[in-house]
Amino acid sequence: MRIYTRSGDSGETSLVSGERVQKNHLRVEAYGTVDEANAVIGYAVSTVDLGLTWSLSDRKLLLSTMDDVQSMLFHVGSELSTPTEKAVPWPVTQQAIDRLETIIDRLDEEVPPLKQFILPSGHPTAAAFHHARTIVRRAERLTVGLKEEVNPLVLVYLNRLSDLLFVAARFVNTFSAYEEKAFKYVADDKQEY
Repeated sequence: MRIYTRSGDSGETSLVSGERVQKNHLRVEAYGTVDEANAVIGYAVSTVDLGLTWSLSDRKLLLSTMDDVQSMLFHVGSELSTPTEKAVPWPVTQQAIDRLETIIDRLDEEVPPLKQFILPSGHPTAAAFHHARTIVRRAERLTVGLKEEVNPLVLVYLNRLSDLLFVAARFVNTFSAYEEKAFKYVADDKQEY
């Protein structure tokens, strides 16, 4: 099977139903953004062993969670690329959301209590998780435009996933030499940098 089909050369693509739509169609924007988030999560995972000092069980927990998340994002993409009148091959379920919440709670137990806003930074893995989180938030905003046409659990899953990625970034920073940087107010009249 060839990678290229030439069928999208005119700016159109096919949904799961076979319907042809413009590549800037809201559905395509939404599932394309989910794909973008998935790629950044993959990048984050590839940097996990760069200078982190954590237990094998913590590493395994994070990696297996992200493997599941990356696979679930294909479910989300399937939902977003399938018009509602068609059966979705891999639907997003409440159980998937429950799993995210369980992992969020587990990781959150390992990080210091959050007392203020923090800057999205730190270890390269943490920074990549923060980046992925913002992409998931964008996918969520795009999906809101499809809300009546999409399984409502897709929105819940994306919302919860951004929470997981935030906590995962904090979890990684806990096991690295990087300290979280707190947001600070910068006065408009500040003269020095």
